[in-house]
Amino acid sequence: MNKHSIYGLTIDQLTAWLLEHGHKPYRASQVWSYLYRERVTKFSEMTDIKEDCIHLLEDNFTIQTLRQHVKQEASDGTIKFLFKLQDGNLIETVLMRHKYGLSVCVTTQVGCNIGCSFCASGLLTKTRDLSSGEIVEQIMNVQHHLDLAGKGENVSHIVVMGIGEPFDNFENMVDFLKIMIDQKGLAIGSRHITVSTSGIVNKIYEFADTNIPVNLAISLHAPNNELRTKIMKINRAYPLEKLIDSINYYIEKTNRRITIEYILLKDVNDHVEEAIQLAALFQDKKKKLYINLIPYNPVDEHSQYQRSDQESVLSFYDTLKKNEINCKIRQEHGTDIDAACGQLRSKQIKKDKNNSNSIKL
Repeated sequence: MNKHSIYGLTIDQLTAWLLEHGHKPYRASQVWSYLYRERVTKFSEMTDIKEDCIHLLEDNFTIQTLRQHVKQEASDGTIKFLFKLQDGNLIETVLMRHKYGLSVCVTTQVGCNIGCSFCASGLLTKTRDLSSGEIVEQIMNVQHHLDLAGKGENVSHIVVMGIGEPFDNFENMVDFLKIMIDQKGLAIGSRHITVSTSGIVNKIYEFADTNIPVNLAISLHAPNNELRTKIMKINRAYPLEKLIDSINYYIEKTNRRITIEYILLKDVNDHVEEAIQLAALFQDKKKKLYINLIPYNPVDEHSQYQRSDQESVLSFYDTLKKNEINCKIRQEHGTDIDAACGQLRSKQIKKDKNNSNSIKL
């Protein structure tokens, strides 16, 4: 039977577990420091922890549940990792280089059931949720990669925008956030972490009530119900009226600014008309949000969608600006590799399946 990743425990959970097994609270702080400050890869490397505690940890947990399956590196320094889980499933994690630091995009589920019609992540339906440990371990594997490079670089920012819907794996995602912002661990600043959701309304309310001070992004992609339902089936369950109410609650509860993600699809949602509707939708809360305009990465299986041309992008941007909406056009990363989220995983699964069939033949 596979052991659970020790990275799945928050400091409070680790302390409680060790107390239950006869060890003092300070032992948890030692283990925590070895994991996140020393970044050991084996329990035996925790040299000043008693042998009985080491054996206890070894018998119940593992430090490594992910294995690198494929790595792609783009000319701009972006690295896309395809990790294999203990059960053989594949997930993607992406390291991106910015002027302000190193950002990692993590995956929260194996596959996705949200079913956005333009997205590569949903090409393979959800198999299961990732454990909190499997999410944390993505960050740790990237950090280990940086450590081995010997340049003294550290992960400074996190975006929870990889494969899957984070709010559909709510409890594990929340534990992941608590582990990341813990000041005795990696100590990633809460303002340097962004969680994205396609709009599971009840979880937006619940997330606001957690008071975890990270950033929230809403994947909107359309300014009216008719268009949003066509491209995002989640809008049938949570139409814009309900989504806007939850956004209002989040802003009032947390006093934090929200990011609205908007992928521009050629001749679908990129007209001036949609820009005017989008500006009107958020006119009364324009000081508490900004809109991130995202160039579309075409996916072979979704050939009905193409990237908006530059003229349409700039016209959309200018229309929002004229309506006093804060917005920007997102900088692209990794365009010379499988840039779309989920694309590498989908291609690799097909490749592995074809190779398996060839062997059988």
